[in-house]
Amino acid sequence: MRSVRRALPLGILLLVLAVMWEAGTSFLNIPHYILPKLSDVLYSTWDNRAVLVKHLGATLGEALLGLAFSVIFGVVAAIGIEASGLAKQTLYPLLIASQSVPIIALSPIMVMWFGYDIWSKVAVVILFSFFPLAVNTADGFRSADPGIGELLRTMGAGKRQLFLKWKLPSALPGFFTGLKLAATFSIGGATLGEWLGGETGLGVYTKRASNMLRGEAVFSGVLLLSLTGVLMFAAAGLLGRMVLAKRGQQR
Repeated sequence: MRSVRRALPLGILLLVLAVMWEAGTSFLNIPHYILPKLSDVLYSTWDNRAVLVKHLGATLGEALLGLAFSVIFGVVAAIGIEASGLAKQTLYPLLIASQSVPIIALSPIMVMWFGYDIWSKVAVVILFSFFPLAVNTADGFRSADPGIGELLRTMGAGKRQLFLKWKLPSALPGFFTGLKLAATFSIGGATLGEWLGGETGLGVYTKRASNMLRGEAVFSGVLLLSLTGVLMFAAAGLLGRMVLAKRGQQR
């Protein structure tokens, strides 16, 4: 019942927005290629469900593969920043500065380097997802309580034990915060990579539908992308809660 009560305001808001969307497009007589009726979008989603599932599978595969590489690269970069004072002074500011370059401007370069197959999409996903993982994990390492570190040193803990018993547990909340952001961004990265060149994926589907002025098909693809991003965020959050709860029980 508590879960239902917490979800009730969101459900009411979504219902109000749905009614406004459906009624507003009819009342204002908005052309379907600008803003289709919600009922037409839902009908298009159901009518083209087989094609959408195929394209969704391609986009999700690219996003998950890119996210996996981002986790590896982000954690390695965060460990390097924490372990080396030189890396902390050079690599960390470079990571921050890299975000001043619009990722959408770098995406065509990924296509030129990796071609139009899956790896160009994976590379774009990494561009979107690497930064929040690396920075949040590095900040998690820096948030470790120095008092616990001193206590472990007085008990004879070596570098490996300090990392596993002190630094790593302290970095887990930051890592999972970065993972939730990266999981959401990965869907946008995969879609952008598909827009730049590809044969399958929801990005390709929405681009083709837009070229044919099929507004209801465009919006059905966008709604699926949004829902997938929300589910990816929720899955990362659930994983984080499970790991942190298990860690709390072990303590």
